[in-house]
Amino acid sequence: MANLSRTSENKLRVAIVGLGPIGKGAAEALDAGMDGLVLAAVSAQNPEKHHNWLGRLKSPPAVLPIEQLSGVADIVIECAPAKLLRSIVAPFLAEGKTAIVLSAGALLENDDLIEIARQNGGQIVVPTGALIGLDAVTAAAVGEIHSVRMVTRKPVRGLAGAPYLVENNIDIETIKQPLKIFDGTAREAAKGFPANLNVAVALSLAGIGPDRTRLEIWADPALTRNVHRVEVESDSARFSMSIENVPSENPRTGRITALSVIALLRKQFAPLRVGT
Repeated sequence: MANLSRTSENKLRVAIVGLGPIGKGAAEALDAGMDGLVLAAVSAQNPEKHHNWLGRLKSPPAVLPIEQLSGVADIVIECAPAKLLRSIVAPFLAEGKTAIVLSAGALLENDDLIEIARQNGGQIVVPTGALIGLDAVTAAAVGEIHSVRMVTRKPVRGLAGAPYLVENNIDIETIKQPLKIFDGTAREAAKGFPANLNVAVALSLAGIGPDRTRLEIWADPALTRNVHRVEVESDSARFSMSIENVPSENPRTGRITALSVIALLRKQFAPLRVGT
């Protein structure tokens, strides 16, 4: 992360936007105590909805609108609707601060944020999230990756309502067998499934980009978990990865995604870091 220096007396201040399973998980972990970090503020579309939950924290943070967060925090965790990405992230990057981004798909339509970060000494961090093996993909990309293909299988309720399904009149609500509903690039998937396939965009950013990373999406009425399989061919290794994620209370998000954010935060000042 950018500019993560602090004195023994001070801690880096963290703001969280979005209080779904990921945001709440990160907030509770920070509130319980984390070396070098403190929860300074949160922002949510409906703060009153979370009033009781916030009151149960040991040190309730300030509840602020998005535009005030960069003035009170050094790091922002974005786990909000993708349409809010720019308004959340840009002020932090412009001030040379760090933005942890969960809506990775939205980065493809706001790629100038990377240049803003570069010019100001800020940093965009995309957590591993619901996928495994991004370290291996990142390492392989230092050499030459020939191909990356990902097959995602999800329960019906985890895909219902996706723009791609609506636009193409694909009905998955009553299917009895697995149905392939998409075959294309990670960039195309990010547009058609903005709440579902951030994981595919993260994979593409780690490897050969969103236009060369291929993706299949299947709706499977028999599944209760989100299943991802990735196959990579490169000049350094051929490898495959498979993971079955238990959904959180939000069926579009796996429980491990929130844990990935917490693990990322804990790494920042840990005496031992494992992984690239």
